[in-house]
Amino acid sequence: MTWIVYLSGEIHSDWREQIIDGAGKLDLPVKFTSPVTDHEASDAAGDMLGPQVDGYWRDHKSSKVNGIRTKTAVVRFGDKYKQWNAAFDAGYCAALGKPYITLHADDIVHPLKEVDAAAMAWAETPAQVVEILNYVINA
Repeated sequence: MTWIVYLSGEIHSDWREQIIDGAGKLDLPVKFTSPVTDHEASDAAGDMLGPQVDGYWRDHKSSKVNGIRTKTAVVRFGDKYKQWNAAFDAGYCAALGKPYITLHADDIVHPLKEVDAAAMAWAETPAQVVEILNYVINA
């Protein structure tokens, strides 16, 4: 069986590569997917549907196009920006009863307490996510 794991959340660090590399070193049967991680390309995803002068409608169209490719399992919250999209993905998983892992530093535990409470696990490092995947796949 191949596990499909969606890596949701911040796009300004290499946490995805760390998880993908760690899983690869353990030869875990996991296929990783993610949002578009090029910020400008993601913002322009809906531009092919016609120009918008209003930023709201440009963002609206782009978020709809980007949403075609996303279903969630690991949700990363970084320290630089508020990841509202990641919080949405976690809520989506919680509402559907889909298991997810949160990944964030301990200094934002309090604002994410409800998100973490619904998660199956909270990890502080990408290496911990790899350990969790290894356990659930191979235990």
